[in-house]
Amino acid sequence: MRNNKIQCQYLVGSIVFVLLMGSCKATIKKALIPFKPMPQRHHSLIAAFYNFENFYDTINNTTIDDEEFLPSGAKHYNSAIYQKKVSNLATVVQKIGAEINDDGPAILGAVEIENDTVLHDLVKHPLIKNRAYLFVHENSKDKRGIDVALIYQPKYFTPIVHRSLQVVLAPRNKEPVFTRDILYVKGVLLKDTVHVYVNHWPSRRGGQKRSTESRSKAARVCRSHINSILAEDPSAKILVMGDLNDNPSDYSVTHALQSSGGLKMIKKSDLYNPWVAMLAKGNGTLANRDAWGIFDQILVSQSWIPPRHAGRLFLGSSHIFKAFFMIEQQGRYKGYPLRTWDGNHFRDGFSDHFPTFLVLLEKID
Repeated sequence: MRNNKIQCQYLVGSIVFVLLMGSCKATIKKALIPFKPMPQRHHSLIAAFYNFENFYDTINNTTIDDEEFLPSGAKHYNSAIYQKKVSNLATVVQKIGAEINDDGPAILGAVEIENDTVLHDLVKHPLIKNRAYLFVHENSKDKRGIDVALIYQPKYFTPIVHRSLQVVLAPRNKEPVFTRDILYVKGVLLKDTVHVYVNHWPSRRGGQKRSTESRSKAARVCRSHINSILAEDPSAKILVMGDLNDNPSDYSVTHALQSSGGLKMIKKSDLYNPWVAMLAKGNGTLANRDAWGIFDQILVSQSWIPPRHAGRLFLGSSHIFKAFFMIEQQGRYKGYPLRTWDGNHFRDGFSDHFPTFLVLLEKID
């Protein structure tokens, strides 16, 4: 097992550790030397999130600001670069969680995508075509034209209904400012009804403190809809995933979204955030000035947490996926994600973020 491929955060309690022995293969076995391996008694399922970093096509869209990602733009973004970008993303998607489940992500939240054209090209790529991925996508009013989407394998997930939750920020010159919509998808994951939210909250441009309210506004929009779901079904199974542009310990995540990384003191309606402890250990999905952060998070309602979970599926473990080929190997940014662009220079990388994923487990009857 290559130890640098994924980093794991496990739930409290040796019972969950033993359950994971069969599902997480060598990753778990190395971490749990004191325990004797048990026969596999659970199916594993991968729920993932990935920031695709400026996944644009090469066609001019006159309604958005996509000029730099055109052949005539500063990046000289042509078909060859675009096809390489598609291939690079497919390479990563193919491998996320594949050491635990050969099928890779059953559901995958994706952000920084321009439109459904790029999604069609991605899911048809030969590396992942056999998984028959489909997707849910809606256009948002973000001025750069970047949207969010949920990619899924029909063998695992069946959408029932979806809608966009619009996030309107403080107006400028009396005009409303729109950021990326939050995509809400209700569906059936194996046999469990689940509610999935894909987020891409406003950036820290202008400074973290100055922009905190914008991310908190997005968090409150998401939380308001979650509350409406919980009001109808207090045991609803909810997954909130996204590039939150804040860490698990920041105000927008802990207070506006109402989440906690501690299972002992967590409030009844709070989301459980498994990334709090991982960040405290110095792990991250992106780096800035050598400071690591975990902006790419997947949070869950408490109905996922054993032993009192609802339905058949329950939360096993959380991971950052950082394969060797995705990591900058030299220079000033050694150890950082190998990104697609350095200014206007095409780096032939993957993304400036590492993807994250959860292992969900289902007991075998």
